[in-house]
Amino acid sequence: MKIEIRKIGNSDGFLLPRELMQRLDLKRGQELHITELPGGGFQAMPYDPDFAKTLEIADEIMDKYRDTLAALAK
Repeated sequence: MKIEIRKIGNSDGFLLPRELMQRLDLKRGQELHITELPGGGFQAMPYDPDFAKTLEIADEIMDKYRDTLAALAK
């Protein structure tokens, strides 16, 4: 499905077709969690506060043990 990024007020955004909203069970005003993917894409998932906290903790651990994780990745 092709969706165009447009100017909305002072911001940019895109509108999701009603059919897509219904298929994905999304509601107006619902918050989404956006994850950047390798290669420049992104993934949008319903926002879950518990998942957001888990990601925050994972980021802290990865920052703290960056050198160790890099050595293990070799």
